[in-house]
Amino acid sequence: IFLFTETACDYNINNEEVGRQFDGIGGLSAGASSKLLINYHEPYRSQILDYLFKPNFGAALQMLKVEVGGDAQSTDGTEASHMHNRWEENYHRGYEWWLMLEAKKRNPDIKLYGLPWTFPGWVGQGSGSPYKYPNLTAMYITKWVLGAKQVHNLTIDYIGIWNERSYNINYILTLRSMLDSHGLQNVKIIAADDLGWSISHDILGNPPLAKAVYGIGAHYPGTHT
Repeated sequence: IFLFTETACDYNINNEEVGRQFDGIGGLSAGASSKLLINYHEPYRSQILDYLFKPNFGAALQMLKVEVGGDAQSTDGTEASHMHNRWEENYHRGYEWWLMLEAKKRNPDIKLYGLPWTFPGWVGQGSGSPYKYPNLTAMYITKWVLGAKQVHNLTIDYIGIWNERSYNINYILTLRSMLDSHGLQNVKIIAADDLGWSISHDILGNPPLAKAVYGIGAHYPGTHT
């Protein structure tokens, strides 16, 4: 703990009452924002990766959040899904796997966080909503988490709901149940990655939801929280 004062005053430190914990600073790879990095020539590519992820060097990021690709335009481009259809799986498409591996190579303790921006049409059975068939969507996301571990030995620490879109309580509870049933109790759910804090009211009034959600994801919160 560092204390400095410009005028004489006393600061009382009480270690018995701990408030919110600062878990670190992270970076985001989504919407094809980092698509070109994998194409950089060496040694520049490795130097950039070092500046991003090496501990005590450069940004020294402590969390990497990546898009769970959904085969649709998601800002600056399209990120490939691990399941173009319900009957096939491929955990080598795209560049997020590569980026997570490079991050872990430099910092084994970095936390990994997956969040879908879009979903393939088959997930919602053409309805346009991934919430219409919550079990199907939850299985789709669970398979991404399982594939990360089984194919790349990457442990996903956090999983989100749907970037900057409405949340659905039934889906959140279904996802928690699906993850747990596949031995993924360690994967924490963040909700709702929205532009506000509206889910906090539902969490306060819904004990099962409060138990299912590890943390609230709020985008552009400014200074008013």
